Amino acid sequence: MPGDMESLRGEIDEVDAAMVRLLDRRALAARRIGEIKQANGLGTYAPERERKVLDRVRGLGEGEFPLRGLEAVFREIISASISLEEPLKVSYLGPEATFTNEAALRSFGTSVELEPEATVSEVFARVERGDAQHGVVPVENSMEGAVTHTFDELMASPLKICGEVYLPVSQNLISREGSLEGVETVCSHPMALSQAGTWLRRELPRAEIEEVESTAEAARRATEEPGVAAVGSALAAESHGLVVLARNIQDARTNATRFIVLGRSWAGRTGQDKTSVVFSFKDRPGALIDALAAFSDRGINLTRIESRPSRKRAWTYIFFADFQGHPDDEWVQQALRSLEDRCNYVSVIGAYPQVATEAPE
Repeated sequence: MPGDMESLRGEIDEVDAAMVRLLDRRALAARRIGEIKQANGLGTYAPERERKVLDRVRGLGEGEFPLRGLEAVFREIISASISLEEPLKVSYLGPEATFTNEAALRSFGTSVELEPEATVSEVFARVERGDAQHGVVPVENSMEGAVTHTFDELMASPLKICGEVYLPVSQNLISREGSLEGVETVCSHPMALSQAGTWLRRELPRAEIEEVESTAEAARRATEEPGVAAVGSALAAESHGLVVLARNIQDARTNATRFIVLGRSWAGRTGQDKTSVVFSFKDRPGALIDALAAFSDRGINLTRIESRPSRKRAWTYIFFADFQGHPDDEWVQQALRSLEDRCNYVSVIGAYPQVATEAPE
């Protein structure tokens, strides 16, 4: 073996040893922070602090180590540090190996206890009861629109949105078969099959298409039954030991899903934030335009608005809006006061660091 390679590997060993010592030092500081938080009744998960840490780490990088890898490493460091402060339980819309599972991993890392639930309402219920400190649920898809069950729960729940995750929807054909020629049946959740419909018709015109209750169930069948392939995530393939026969088979390459993190309070201010609010007003001409003027008059950008039936009286509606800013910002406080003057009901249901949308690779 060349001498220069041995020398470089020795250098790597020295760096690794130094990193371990520094991680131990960081862990000790994290444990002490956890003790202070518990003594003062503070929550363990602090998304505003995590945003600052990740932003600072990105700025410290000199370009040699890949940026996405740097973020992934520190996501796991933060996750492990949280577990030292307090065991953290996170409920999410399951089952395992779904896109919501992946969104929960992106938010909290692998060192917390992730608990899948069968429905959105069960995720809300577990966090409300205190069985889990946080929850992760889908709220909208760029192609399919709003997840109405989530909005209905937000209307009635005391929980707050304290984080968001954008996840590209990358559908893959996964199987224990070694090639497309061995695939006789393709199964998945109806939405996943619809998203990959064009590819399936073109590449597997003779395969039987079967709908099942989830992409995780499809992956289980692909694991146990010869000739069966599933449409699902790369995480599902990894979890079930399946081969990815084809990647990114979805029709729309820009398809992405937004997930929200639930907690008992919203996140602190970072300077790059988003706030979610619910409001309603008496039906009259120009009422919606008048309400939205509370934001436009102050140059506040609304990133989303959605209406849902109020469930209190027929043909009355509740409006959900997301906008850039934080309730601690003076101009946001002015806008909310103005909105309250124009509406008969206003409730801030979340504030959290704004994240950039991520396009599929």
